[in-house]
Amino acid sequence: MARASGGSGSLRRRGGPGAGRSGQLRIIGGRLRGRRLPVPAQRGLRPTTDRVRETLFNWLAPDIAGSRCLDCFAGSGALGFEAYSRGAAEVVLVERASGVAAHLRENAAVLSAAPHAPGGQLDVIAADVLRWLATAAPRPFDIVFLDPPFEQAVVGLACSSLRRGWLAPGALVYLETPATEREPALPDDWQLLRQRTAGQARYALAQVGAG
Repeated sequence: MARASGGSGSLRRRGGPGAGRSGQLRIIGGRLRGRRLPVPAQRGLRPTTDRVRETLFNWLAPDIAGSRCLDCFAGSGALGFEAYSRGAAEVVLVERASGVAAHLRENAAVLSAAPHAPGGQLDVIAADVLRWLATAAPRPFDIVFLDPPFEQAVVGLACSSLRRGWLAPGALVYLETPATEREPALPDDWQLLRQRTAGQARYALAQVGAG
């Protein structure tokens, strides 16, 4: 494919419970629950499974409303759009592949105009996320999603880049990596809160030190 972005955990072949039909993404919670969005017909581009998203957003339930979220490897937009539906005040989705980013913009426009839309801000940026994170942070994020393609070992680099002003004190960072690989080393001031495996994926939630 025009290898989407790093592209979200959504940019690899995945099956398992809740994966849904190829080429379609379903919002599973929030004000837009049940809304279905098309996903570009590109090889390997699939949403993070319903089961994993449900667990993740149960973890984030006390913090998602009114938060500022960054989806670093957006791909299908499964994580960023779910955060928007659940009341995030602002969601920024970063995607390297220009065609996929254009599709994300179309879906963002559909969600923003939908009846009962939560009213937060949705922005899509077509950029390589590591280069984008090397620029000056406009203001820090409360929640960050790191779900790159499994063949791209960039989670550690992304974590280091996020520490350059992109994270609010106490920010929450979601990380998804292959279950067969050693879990990524977290920065010293990050605390691992939760961790699970599902199929080929290990997914975890960490919190940035408040100091």
